[in-house]
Amino acid sequence: MEDDAPRRRESISLTFVANGLENKGVELLESLEEGRIPGHDSGPEEGGDNRNEASPEPFSGWRSLQPALRATRRFCREHAQLFQWICTGLLSTDTHRDHACHLSACFAFAAFLLTAGLLDFQRALALFVLTCVVLTFLAHSLLRRLLGPRLLRCVKPLGHCRLSFWVERGLALTAFLGLILWLILDTSQRPEQLVSFAGICVFIGLLFACSKHHYAVSWRAVFWGLGLQFVLGLFVIRTEPGFIAFQWMGNQIQIFLSYTDVGSSFVFGEAMVKGVFAFQTEAPLLIQPYLADMTLSEIHAVMTGGYATIAGSLLGAYISFGIDAASLIAASVMAAPCALALSKLVYPEVEESKFRSPEGVELTCGDAQNLLEAASSGAAVSVKLVANIGANLIAFLALLAFINAALSWLGAMVGVQELSFQLICSYALRPVAFLMGVAWEDCPVVAELLGIKLFLNEFVAYQGLSQYKQRRLSGAEEWVGPKKQWISVRAEILTTFALCGFANFSSIGIMLGGLTSMAPRRKSDFSQIVLRALCTGTCVSLVNACVAGILYVPRGIAADCRTLLNATLSNSSFEVYQCCRQAFQSTNPEVSRGALDICCRFYNHTICA
Repeated sequence: MEDDAPRRRESISLTFVANGLENKGVELLESLEEGRIPGHDSGPEEGGDNRNEASPEPFSGWRSLQPALRATRRFCREHAQLFQWICTGLLSTDTHRDHACHLSACFAFAAFLLTAGLLDFQRALALFVLTCVVLTFLAHSLLRRLLGPRLLRCVKPLGHCRLSFWVERGLALTAFLGLILWLILDTSQRPEQLVSFAGICVFIGLLFACSKHHYAVSWRAVFWGLGLQFVLGLFVIRTEPGFIAFQWMGNQIQIFLSYTDVGSSFVFGEAMVKGVFAFQTEAPLLIQPYLADMTLSEIHAVMTGGYATIAGSLLGAYISFGIDAASLIAASVMAAPCALALSKLVYPEVEESKFRSPEGVELTCGDAQNLLEAASSGAAVSVKLVANIGANLIAFLALLAFINAALSWLGAMVGVQELSFQLICSYALRPVAFLMGVAWEDCPVVAELLGIKLFLNEFVAYQGLSQYKQRRLSGAEEWVGPKKQWISVRAEILTTFALCGFANFSSIGIMLGGLTSMAPRRKSDFSQIVLRALCTGTCVSLVNACVAGILYVPRGIAADCRTLLNATLSNSSFEVYQCCRQAFQSTNPEVSRGALDICCRFYNHTICA
């Protein structure tokens, strides 16, 4: 019976060995092409001739895929060497593994980008643009490394003549005139932006008056720092996906700051760029080996940068409150160059820095061999840091609670209930809120939030801001007696910028504890300038809010009140409140009685009587 049974298939093994690696993919593809299941016998089946002829042949569907399988098999054969290199790189333990992994990642991303573009180019346009930005910076770095010395030799003679002096002054004058012209054209329809510009001038003037060394102030640093902050704000606030590209632009910004000779060292540039979304004591960890030799001006700049930004780990918490995510990211990004400008204004460099050139700065990558070892070593090193931070935080919060309790007790004796630092600041900081560009009727609420942030922390202040925002979105009445229930959208955005940062009195202990644990011998230097850095970091957030006030443009499409009020509404909203307020104040007879009845169901008005 064995002889009579025809041999339906013949197993032909095309498996080949390349340096000890078997190509199982080719064997699998050929097995599928012949209709076999890998691992099963290819001989005759039981009752082969007695099989029902009407039943379909097993796995006959694979025969329709034979052309594709042949093409895939041919591709695997032709590129077997490339597959061998990729597998060898992924499995090897030498330094070539990193290059192979990078090459594989580049191929995978290129394939992903090509696939996304073919499926929907409009949806993949943002990814394509960001990829072009990254490639541009990579090409710039390569050309700078190859052609940089030649260009420097060509430009160097200009540094010894008067031409460079007049070119620099001409560029500064052009930039200043361009700013004035832009303000005139851009603020013609929104005059409140000029208040924010005046606020920037007032804050810079106050900081210059409090400068440690007036004669040594580098206005070039202030000009370039604020200019870079303004450009970043224009890029981030006026364009939706702008903030994403900053992470890739970070290293280029650091190089730009060093080339413009603004008085900043490479150490501060590293801490500034890498610490945009880091905790106030995490960024100094990057430059821990250099803290012992840094000048007081550089330490002040590092402290100011730590006070002016927020940690990426807290972004999720603030966003969960309902705070605008784009404003939070923009505020932290824009704070980096502004911290550079204002720190050099308040505490100019009068000493000789050891880290003005990149050759003196080499940040080590650590001795960890893998991810687990790096995580374990980092956790062990951070124990002392966390202990110092926790102890100082408890001490300063306890001191603040004691002062508030004393003020409350003294206020109760003269009939002033709930007197505290926060309440005092809600009155003292009202002009500051107005200089940011906030409408005067919103200034008491914003000033109260600024006081909470300054004397407690930004976490509690953002919680309060989220409550005001939720009331606005729910369509609540704007005023309940003398108490304002919510603030405008513009005031919310500016307050988000002003609250962004760790500059509060409870953070003094965190900053001192963190830096002292890294450089114990410089504890007296840290204590000497920490209050000055705190005030500078606060002003950085306020100047950020002023820049946002200049650049902010109301977005969103106005609601169609006629359609909205004629629909069946079960609850109120901010759009309903706006439409109802227009209906109550309107004398237009086109406003239907049904629309007024809907508004009277949600809000009380004299017209509803």
